[in-house]
Amino acid sequence: MSELSDFSINTSSGSYQVLIRKGLLGQHIASEQAVWLVDETVSKLYEQLLPKVHLQQHAIESKKSLDSVALVIEQMRDFGATRQSQLVAVGGGIVQDIATFSASCYMRGIAWTYCPTTLLSMVDSCIGGKSSINVGPYKNIAGNFFPPQRVIIDPQFCETLSEEQVCEGLCEAVKICYAESDATFQSYLSLVKAASHPLTVEQLANIVRLSLQTKKKFIEVDEFDQGVRLLLNFGHTFGHAIEGASNYTISHGNAVGLGMLAARYFSTQLGLCPKVLPVADILNLHIRELLGKINTIESSLYSMRAEDAMQRFQSDKKHTKDAYNLILFDGHGRLQRVTLEKSDLVQAQIFNTFKHLIENYNEI
Repeated sequence: MSELSDFSINTSSGSYQVLIRKGLLGQHIASEQAVWLVDETVSKLYEQLLPKVHLQQHAIESKKSLDSVALVIEQMRDFGATRQSQLVAVGGGIVQDIATFSASCYMRGIAWTYCPTTLLSMVDSCIGGKSSINVGPYKNIAGNFFPPQRVIIDPQFCETLSEEQVCEGLCEAVKICYAESDATFQSYLSLVKAASHPLTVEQLANIVRLSLQTKKKFIEVDEFDQGVRLLLNFGHTFGHAIEGASNYTISHGNAVGLGMLAARYFSTQLGLCPKVLPVADILNLHIRELLGKINTIESSLYSMRAEDAMQRFQSDKKHTKDAYNLILFDGHGRLQRVTLEKSDLVQAQIFNTFKHLIENYNEI
């Protein structure tokens, strides 16, 4: 890969670089002031790429908490980090969330660099500067916007990802491309269809580049999620509920894939779009192909309770006191933001969507 892969994200606090090249992390030399926060699994697999002394993070959902942020801040102080120090975060989305929040709070904010190591974080969350922290039973209820100084994407980390991890990254990538336009969705499908199986590092890097350059458009016109960037919540409101109700046996990206299927079904139940809709049907088929490679999803769904999913759905931070805010389909297969009154009828339709997904996964 060449430096032509590099581009910048422009934000109200300045611009930051996104670099995409194999072997890039190994070329990155941290200053003596840097403190490294690394996923503990990545630390074991890629020890040769990291400084000998670094903080390790057990990257599971229960650790994405204020307690973990407090511990990282305490450890940074023990390392002697000052306002001139830099935090270098290496890992997936959980490490990113903890690092974003910690860097933004430490001494009122220090510079940080992010190296995503999962396909999910490479195609989506690594840009945009958002942190999301769980508090008690509430997923992603605390957080802020604090962009990194630099994003270093080294596709060689994909070499040690499982097929499930690749699938969840592709679910997020197709979400972004579909949300932007039919043309970008077709560009994504062309890359995937032309790829080998399993996808090579080069092929995955091309998908990462398309996904991020597409998301860049949303970020630069709507940095703080007030307008068009909200379309990128597609699949997430249903998906977060599915993820939590499964006790996280269904991973985030794959739960978003299921959430997109649920959003399509719910849209048809509301009469917002017809049951036969070519572009949306192609999306559904692709998501089913991705999720079909993961043999645990069906059993995880069957072990869920629709009541649990509904409870988690209702606590989503995107809703207001009196209404649900969702990204659903319109009659042409494009995405739209829909506000629904919290009536008994609407709540019954949402509940039935979860119930139908659990009981008739292969038909939704």
